[in-house]
Amino acid sequence: MDFPEELKYTEEHEWVLVEETLATIGVSDFAQDALGDVVFVELPEVGTEVVAGKAFGVVESVKAVSDVYAPISGIVEEVNEELPDAPEIINTSPYEDGWMIKIRMADAGAADALMDVEAYQAHIAEEK
Repeated sequence: MDFPEELKYTEEHEWVLVEETLATIGVSDFAQDALGDVVFVELPEVGTEVVAGKAFGVVESVKAVSDVYAPISGIVEEVNEELPDAPEIINTSPYEDGWMIKIRMADAGAADALMDVEAYQAHIAEEK
């Protein structure tokens, strides 16, 4: 499994890439693997306010329907328009093409509280 070191991670298996005050969010390789084949994705509209710890979207797979939680608070600046028509991108490219939303962070330092790659890998090991 792939876990890029430049990303931050959550206990719910979302990843965050922070570039100044913009955060790109998706689900981790571990999450997509656990879900199985993704068949449906629901994302918020641009301009929606997301709150850390609250669901902002839904991923449905052949195994389950799962909420996707905002790792940090902010306003949705962009959504991945490809995912509704091609949700399987989350399985094939969870970190590059399978990103879900980009938000303008309410607090630029909020990502500091998220797990780094080592902490996330330890978290996954505990779940297995």
